[in-house]
Amino acid sequence: MKRIIKEVAVLGSGVMGSRIAAHFANIGCEVYLLDIIPKELTEKEKSKGLTLNDKFVRNRIVDDNFKNILKSKPASFYLKSFSSRVTTGNFDDNLDWLKNADWIVEVVIENIDIKKNLFEKVEEYRKTGSLITSNTSGIPIHTMLEERSEDFQKHFCGVHFFNPPRYLQLMEVIPSPKTDQNVIDFLMHYGDLFLGKTTVLCKDTPAFIANRIGLFSIMAVFKLMTEMKLKIKEIDSLTGPLTGKPKSATFRTADVVGLDTLVHVAKNIYKDCPDDESREIFKIPDYVEKLVENNWLGDKTGQGFYKKSKDEKGKRLILELNTDTFEYQPSDKPKFSSVTMAKQFDDLKERLKVLTFSKDKAGEFLRKLFFMIFQYSSNRIPEISDEIYKIDDAMRAGFGWELGPFETWDAIGFEKSIKVMEEENLKPAQWVYDMLEKGFTSFYNVEGAERQFYDVSSKSYKEIPGKSGFIILDNLRASKPVWKNGGATLHDIGDGVVNLEFRTKMNSVGSEILEGINKSIEIAEKDFKGLVIANNGQNFSVGANLAMMFMLAAEQEYEEIDLVVRQFKNTTMRIRYSDIPVVVAPHTLTLGGGCEICLHADKIEASAETYIGLVEVGVGIIPAGGGTKEMTLRASDSYAKDAIELPELQWRFLNIAQANVSTSAHEAFDMDLFKYGRDNIVVNPHRAIAQAKKSVIDIADRGYTQPIRRDDIKVLGRSALSVMLLGAFSFHTANYISDHDKKIVEKLAYAMCGGDLSESTLVSEQYLLDLEREAFLSLIGEKKTLERIQSILTTGKPLRN
Repeated sequence: MKRIIKEVAVLGSGVMGSRIAAHFANIGCEVYLLDIIPKELTEKEKSKGLTLNDKFVRNRIVDDNFKNILKSKPASFYLKSFSSRVTTGNFDDNLDWLKNADWIVEVVIENIDIKKNLFEKVEEYRKTGSLITSNTSGIPIHTMLEERSEDFQKHFCGVHFFNPPRYLQLMEVIPSPKTDQNVIDFLMHYGDLFLGKTTVLCKDTPAFIANRIGLFSIMAVFKLMTEMKLKIKEIDSLTGPLTGKPKSATFRTADVVGLDTLVHVAKNIYKDCPDDESREIFKIPDYVEKLVENNWLGDKTGQGFYKKSKDEKGKRLILELNTDTFEYQPSDKPKFSSVTMAKQFDDLKERLKVLTFSKDKAGEFLRKLFFMIFQYSSNRIPEISDEIYKIDDAMRAGFGWELGPFETWDAIGFEKSIKVMEEENLKPAQWVYDMLEKGFTSFYNVEGAERQFYDVSSKSYKEIPGKSGFIILDNLRASKPVWKNGGATLHDIGDGVVNLEFRTKMNSVGSEILEGINKSIEIAEKDFKGLVIANNGQNFSVGANLAMMFMLAAEQEYEEIDLVVRQFKNTTMRIRYSDIPVVVAPHTLTLGGGCEICLHADKIEASAETYIGLVEVGVGIIPAGGGTKEMTLRASDSYAKDAIELPELQWRFLNIAQANVSTSAHEAFDMDLFKYGRDNIVVNPHRAIAQAKKSVIDIADRGYTQPIRRDDIKVLGRSALSVMLLGAFSFHTANYISDHDKKIVEKLAYAMCGGDLSESTLVSEQYLLDLEREAFLSLIGEKKTLERIQSILTTGKPLRN
């Protein structure tokens, strides 16, 4: 049976339900969002003479919740206009809508009786064969099926999204013994391809996989903090990005999630897992119990492990809780010698090795924490999963870890770790020793560009299933690259296509990447069908190498800067005018120079979560790689479509002048950074490179001809320039922008209007590139610009001077 999802009903409109509804709307589904009706009127409703029978009142709960989602940040919708795909209603009046729904998602309160009563009503209205899933985070799936029909039971499954569902990639699929295998297969596939999720098939065990391991890691931190007398801020400095975890680390994450929620899940695990050998760790520490008693639950109550405050000058402060005195105090900057040493390594795996086996307090803490997690994870095989890769997938996708437990274990050294774990009285499960005895010295292995995992039951390596649609560049490291330098690697990804991977810090664009692009095109023109520019890093590219520019400008090496700028422009034009198709697959941050690389590609296969923009004005300069040229060109192309000329140029100019960044790939289309009818969006970022490869092959096989260089770009000259200069003058006079901002905007306007021409004129790309270069060079040596760049390099924030 071919199953197509067009209409989705979400039952329950709380934070999670509304966000799940938003994500289904994001991918084009029509969504019904339903909730209970109010039991009494508000004072405002009484004053208006409304009754409990009025539709406005009956939909108040669902409508209020939906309005909150529309205002929430980060945004739940790719575009606000997608909210029109959601229709709100209530359980009493609108359950008949379920007869149209292809998938019914239950997201009501975690109460088995309430869920079962709702499912009884659902059964009355749902159409035969429709999917029914529960977003429960812990109620056993099979317990919800009592008295349900055979068709209901066959099509029922647990599907657990993580909050916020647009951004967190994990989707746990938890079948009951009666769930049809075709339904399971469909949910795994649909979650991956359409919803963009890492789908993990789970057993119906307490807290499933991610929350079971994730909560253990949090409770282990609580235990170690008390034992080692560490401070909250000290621990968060160790359990965040330094070790491949999210910025919120441990205690900030607890505040965001809510301590009441954390305590609820921990108590359930303690209650439901009597045979767990580490059960006692899920007992709530006294200081956490006291926080809950005080109603200091985190962000939802304004204070938890941290509290926002202001000093006497009104400056914002973040205070941390002293768990001994229960008073909030300013945080001291944590200082650990091992951390200083580890920060010298950009590679996470190298940092982990340094930290784990360091002798200071930070090393001792991390070593104990890692080993506790390794032991616990090994003991959960086969209880919560038969395969190790599912645990790693769940922790990466659900908790934002860069490496899962077994991947971390491999990174710091499998054999070496076991010996030290024994010394710490944290021996792993017996199957780990069996594995070692068989001669396996790592949990993962790469063979023929395919990643394999150690399978406990067969005691052999097996290929990880479900990854055939992915191209993971890390899996190609064992093979000899086509070409490489210190900042870029060119991989053969098969079928006549090569992929250029950026390898610099934060994938910033410098001389090595520019050399890599030029060399890759040269090689591809000679021996391959085409080129993909993509990487599996946290970001596609944060833009130009500011440190290099700052050094050259500070030393007044303007001829060298001019050379670099010319090289950058020549490189982006080489992307545009080569003999082979070049497809770029951006994801997450794609800023400045990274954006300009995209602007000159033959096609873009963007991850849905692509945040792209020309942000150079914030640094005190204008784009230097053809960004202003390209947006002027695109404005000119719109004139031919009977658009009013000045507004078309002006909004593109403002996007650059305000350093606007798209909040999604969809918004990038509206900003004209991506082209409708040419570029695509890939919801699952793991599929983007493979999709880009397909596009290269498709373009090449249809016959690719190098484009003709443009000399027909209409610039508006003085008529547009005067309007933009007046705008800059007005903003400056009103003190909205500084003297330096005014100068930057004037230079930008001059470049995008084609200079001070007396009338509209047709010009070439090179003409606009020269204007852009001259404007850039005039700004880079300014004292104010250097101050801004230095501020970004030292604090991560631009100086508003």
